[in-house]
Amino acid sequence: MQKVTIATVARRAGVSRQTVSNVINTPDVVREETRERVREAIEELGYRVNQAARQMRTGRSRLIAVRIEPARDGINGSVLDRFLHGLTDAAGLAGYRVMLYTAGGDADEIATYDELLNAYDLDAFVLTSTHHGDPRTSWLAARDVPFVTFGRPWGAPDTHSWVDVDNAAGTAAATSHLLSAGHRRIGFLGWPAGSGVGDARREGWHRAAGLSALSATSSDGVEPGAAAAKSLLSRPEAPTALVCASDSLALGALQAARELGRDCAVVGFDDTAVAQAIGLTSVSQPLAEAAARCMGLLTELLDGRAPSLPTTVLLPPSLVVRQTA
Repeated sequence: MQKVTIATVARRAGVSRQTVSNVINTPDVVREETRERVREAIEELGYRVNQAARQMRTGRSRLIAVRIEPARDGINGSVLDRFLHGLTDAAGLAGYRVMLYTAGGDADEIATYDELLNAYDLDAFVLTSTHHGDPRTSWLAARDVPFVTFGRPWGAPDTHSWVDVDNAAGTAAATSHLLSAGHRRIGFLGWPAGSGVGDARREGWHRAAGLSALSATSSDGVEPGAAAAKSLLSRPEAPTALVCASDSLALGALQAARELGRDCAVVGFDDTAVAQAIGLTSVSQPLAEAAARCMGLLTELLDGRAPSLPTTVLLPPSLVVRQTA
């Protein structure tokens, strides 16, 4: 059987060998259409990077680590699962493997970093769920451990490279959609103040709707969301539509509207499988692209090609309309 090389993949995809190398090592510099064509050729031909030869040449393990988020309500937990799937795909194309670990909080995760770095020859970390006062990035930076984050350093300077989704743009688009459908009393159902992501999603709604009174907060989940939505929908001047910070809260809002006999349009966030199954309009995050961009930034960092200043990437979400608002 003939050996499959980069040249073989290049011929199949109709591109240069350098383009194939770019797709493997720095996918963000290649156009999406070309990336997909090269990836299809790689899969069809069964091309695999020679990891042993590469490790001997570079002195690196080609192993990166990322945390698995704890299970929540079975709805929004799938968001980071999709990111991990995309990251694993992007890492594989770049010749890396992904190690998964669990941790119960920041202190536990930092302790896990120490354990993993002592036990394995890890090249880098990808951090998720960034938040205000996040100590994980400073711990890694102080020890010169390469990393990128999926999520910006909320309330802190851009001292490291990150990729994030423009959450405010997502809820602004959802609110504009409802305004164009004729709604004028558009409420917001979100999380308590202090969550960087949650605050950004509230800001997008407020910017588009210009309202502050028609909002309520709760912890994430269907039942807490239903309770908070009832408090809004029971008001004399109740909203006729709700923009929600998550699909879990949106399901709670739908439940509350049904129990109260209210006609209320609802838009969720994250476009989970549940939203798709019940026909809920929801804001979709470009998770596969975010994962690919994270991997691209990481390979730049590990290959010594990163710019002197941190690279920040803010990706636009999209609104998936499935119901009549």
